[in-house]
Amino acid sequence: MITPDWVAEIRPVSAELDDALRSKIDLKTKPVGALGRLESLAFQVGRIQQTTEPELRHPHLWVFAGDHGVVGQGVSAYPQEVTWQMVLNFLSGGAAINVFARHNGIRLQVVDVGVCHTFEARPDLVRAKVQPGTGDFTKGVAMSPDACEAALSVGAHCTDEAVGEGSNALLFGEMGIGNTTSAAALSARLLSLPVGKVVGRGTGLDEAGLARKRDVVERALALHAQANRPLDVLAALGGLEIAAMVGAMLRAAWHQCVFVVDGFIATAAFVVAQALTPSVRDYAVFAHQSDEQGHQAVLAALDVQPLLSLGMRLGEGTGAALAWPLMTAAVAFLNEMASFDQAGVSNKHE
Repeated sequence: MITPDWVAEIRPVSAELDDALRSKIDLKTKPVGALGRLESLAFQVGRIQQTTEPELRHPHLWVFAGDHGVVGQGVSAYPQEVTWQMVLNFLSGGAAINVFARHNGIRLQVVDVGVCHTFEARPDLVRAKVQPGTGDFTKGVAMSPDACEAALSVGAHCTDEAVGEGSNALLFGEMGIGNTTSAAALSARLLSLPVGKVVGRGTGLDEAGLARKRDVVERALALHAQANRPLDVLAALGGLEIAAMVGAMLRAAWHQCVFVVDGFIATAAFVVAQALTPSVRDYAVFAHQSDEQGHQAVLAALDVQPLLSLGMRLGEGTGAALAWPLMTAAVAFLNEMASFDQAGVSNKHE
C-alpha cells in the first residue's frame, strides 16, 4: 500500500516558543513543577498551537464502528450483533460515552465504517461504510488495500469536517466486537511485543477463551509473516474502525490539532500512525491506561504516560472524554493563573 501523499507533510511541533512557555508556567504563583502533569499538558498544547495563550475550541469526539471477521474464531465473550446494537445505543444517548460527552460539553458523532448492519439515517450518525466488516485474518487478510485506504480516508474526512466546523481538539473512540484481538495483533507485530503480553480478556473471556485468543493471534501473525510495512500490517490484521482512527489521527496532526487517544484499541491505531510518521506523536495526548492487559505493555513500549488510570476497559472513547477536563484545566491555569509579579507574591530565593 502507498501512504497518502499528505502524510509526508506532517511536521514535528516547532520548539520556537518552548522557552517562553516554560517561563510562563514556571513563573505562576506556585513552586516550579507543583502542578505536575498539568504543567506538561499545558506546555504541549501551547507548543502545538504555537502560542503562550492556547485555546481549546469545540471538542469533537468520533466513535468509529466496525465488525471483525475473526469473531468467528471465538475470541469474544459477546456476539457480533452487539456492535450494531451498541451503535443504536450511542445514537439514542444511552451509553457511557454519551453521558461523559454530555457532561463535558463534547460533541459526539458515530461513524459506521464497517458494521454488519444497515442503519437508517440518524442525527449524529455518519454512514461511511466501506464494507460490512473485515475478513477473518486467520484465513486471509482482514481487508484489501483498497478497503484499508478507503477506511483511512473516512477518518481523515471526519477530522477535516470537525476542523472545518471550528474544532481544534479531536477525541477518538471505537466500537467493534473482536477489536481487542486486532489491536493485540497490530501491537505485537509493529512493536515486536510477545503475544502473551498484548492479548487480554477483552469483554470478559474465561481462561479457555483467553488461551484460544492467544492462539488466534499467533496463527494470524504466522500467516501474515511477510506483512511488515505499517499499512500492509494494518490491512492484514486491522479493523476498518481502527484504520479510520489512523486516518483521523494523522489528519489531526496535519491540521496541527491536539488529539486525545483513548484506550487499547485507539492506542493500537496510534501505533500504526506513528509507524507511518513519528511526528504524529507531538500532537497526541494519551487519556488513560486501560485495564486491558495489552495496554500497559503498549504504553510502555511507546514510552508515554497516560493522564489517568481508573481500571477502565470499556472503549467507546470513555477515557478520552474523562481526560478532557484535565486538558481544559491545564489551558485555564496557563491563561488565568497569576504570576508572582502580577500577584505581588515573593518568588523563592535564587
